[in-house]
Amino acid sequence: MQLKKNIKVGNNLSLFLSIYLFIIFITFKTNAEINLDGNNTDIKILDKISSKNELIKLVNNEEFIYKDLAIKSIKCTDSKFDDNPEVKAYIQVIDLTKKDRNNVFVFNGWMFSSSPSIVPFDHPVYDIWLVSCY
Repeated sequence: MQLKKNIKVGNNLSLFLSIYLFIIFITFKTNAEINLDGNNTDIKILDKISSKNELIKLVNNEEFIYKDLAIKSIKCTDSKFDDNPEVKAYIQVIDLTKKDRNNVFVFNGWMFSSSPSIVPFDHPVYDIWLVSCY
């Protein structure tokens, strides 16, 4: 009589091992990329006419009026545990002097502290850049 090998046990073992390694890989990857969501965003605003800049502390999801701009930070994250820390924030800016365009955003998007030129804020009077998130 010839002995038969149980092939199903070997297939199930390799499937279980593959799933286990996949879960470990995902766990380590997500732990390495920890982004800390903050409740406050710090930005600097440069008035190009007077050449003065101000540090503005924004509370997320609250609108802040600065002269002719309505600024709102929706979300900000800070990756402090990374080798190259990156602060990023989703910011919306409305120019209040433009009455013909009802609530049209001058800027609506993500800002990055390390690379402000990726998505630049383009305004003839003011310049905004991201400083920190906490």
